[in-house]
Amino acid sequence: MSGDGSLLARIERYYATVPLLFADAEEYGPLRLFVRKEPGAPYYGGPGHAQPGGAGGVADGDIARVRARQRELGVPEAFEWLAEAAPDLRERIEAAGLTVAERPLMVLDPGRPLAPQPQPQPLPAGVSVRAVEADDPALPAVLALPRLAFGRDDTAGARELAAAAEDVIADGTVEAVRPTLRAGHKRLLAAFGPDGVPLAAGHYHPAGGATEIGGVGTLPTARRQGLAAAVTTALAVDAREHGVTTVFLAYAAESVARLYARLGFRPAGVTLLIADQPARS
Repeated sequence: MSGDGSLLARIERYYATVPLLFADAEEYGPLRLFVRKEPGAPYYGGPGHAQPGGAGGVADGDIARVRARQRELGVPEAFEWLAEAAPDLRERIEAAGLTVAERPLMVLDPGRPLAPQPQPQPLPAGVSVRAVEADDPALPAVLALPRLAFGRDDTAGARELAAAAEDVIADGTVEAVRPTLRAGHKRLLAAFGPDGVPLAAGHYHPAGGATEIGGVGTLPTARRQGLAAAVTTALAVDAREHGVTTVFLAYAAESVARLYARLGFRPAGVTLLIADQPARS
C-alpha cells in the first residue's frame, strides 16, 4: 500500500461520496449536510449528518446554521468526519456544546490474505455464511438482527428475532432497502444456523473502490461462537470480489480491535462523531 496519506485521502473521499448514494447535499460554508432523498430511504452516516466538505476553516456560524437546519428537518444534530482531514473542527464542535467521540479506524491492506493468525475457531455444525439479496425470504430477519445484537436484552433469540422481523416489514424498512440491494449500493451477508435463522450479520456500502464494513452483530443467544469474525471475513472477501481495494472499519472497544487485528486489519486514522448520534444504517 502507498503511504498513509494516500490511504486517508481515499477514506476521506469515500466519506464524501457514499452518502450521495442515499442523500442530497446542502452546503453551509465548508460544511456539507446530507439530507435523505426520501423519508424512510436507507442512509449512510446517520440521518442528516454533516461533515467538512469544502476548502477553508469552519466558522462557528457554519455549525450553527447546520444545527438549525437539522432541527428544522427533525433529525439529530449529527456530525461525522475524519479527524486528520479537519484537525480544528473538534474544538469548534465542542465549543458549540456538543460532545465528540472517537472511533479509531483499521484497514485491510490490499493483497493481504484473510486467513487469521491464529486460525479462527471453526463455525458450529450446520452454520453457513452467505450473501442476502433483495428478494431473499431471510431479508427481514437479517435487517432486524442488529436491533437485537446491539440492544439491551442479552437473552434475545429466534423468537424475538421473528417479532423484530415483522416490525421491519411493517415500518417499511424492508421495502426501502430492496432497491439499494438491487442497485449494488449495499451488500448484506449473514451467518445462518441449520434451521435457517440468521445468527450474525453485517453490511458494506461500496463506492469508488472503497468501503467501510459496518453493522456486524450477533444474535445474543448465538454469541461467543466466532460468528462475528466469520461474517467480517466474508464481507471483506465479498468486497474484494466486487472490485473494492480499500476495505476499512471502525471500532469502539479494544477487544473488538484485537479481533480485527487477528483478521488482518491494521490501524489507520480516527473518525470523530457526536457521541450520542445514531449509528449508521
